[in-house]
Amino acid sequence: MKFSDQFEQRFAEMLTHYPTKRSALVPTLLYAQDEVGFLSDEVIAELAERVGLTELEVRNVISYYSMLTTKPRGKFNVQVCTNIACLLRGGEEILDHCKTKLGVPNKGITSDGLFSLEEVECIGACSWAPAVQVNYAFHENLTAEIMDKVLDEYRKQGTQ
Repeated sequence: MKFSDQFEQRFAEMLTHYPTKRSALVPTLLYAQDEVGFLSDEVIAELAERVGLTELEVRNVISYYSMLTTKPRGKFNVQVCTNIACLLRGGEEILDHCKTKLGVPNKGITSDGLFSLEEVECIGACSWAPAVQVNYAFHENLTAEIMDKVLDEYRKQGTQ
């Protein structure tokens, strides 16, 4: 598996911040996922070897964190929170609106590969519910109209 020079620099730098190589696993998985798009079998095998773990141990970590995936996602991964605070302030309605607007079910990917959509338990934005995370950006205090603007802006970015 060949990663970019930027990934290799980040990985080398990360190793200096942790007492053991295995401690760098989660940030390394995030960097690899950002670069490749998802954590393929090849990526998992490579990273397991680099940090001195078995592939099964790496897969166990991946299965624990909702932000890590072994399946391809869209360029913009839309995560809609439906945990209690967001639920009470319209999170399910935002999820349904996104399904309709994007034309995909939960865990679906648009045909152009631009968006993936998933319902998540919590993104830690309870004070600003309902909230959505797109890749690493938070969008809070949402209504259907605001969500349309958010998605339209990402669509514009993705087609430039």
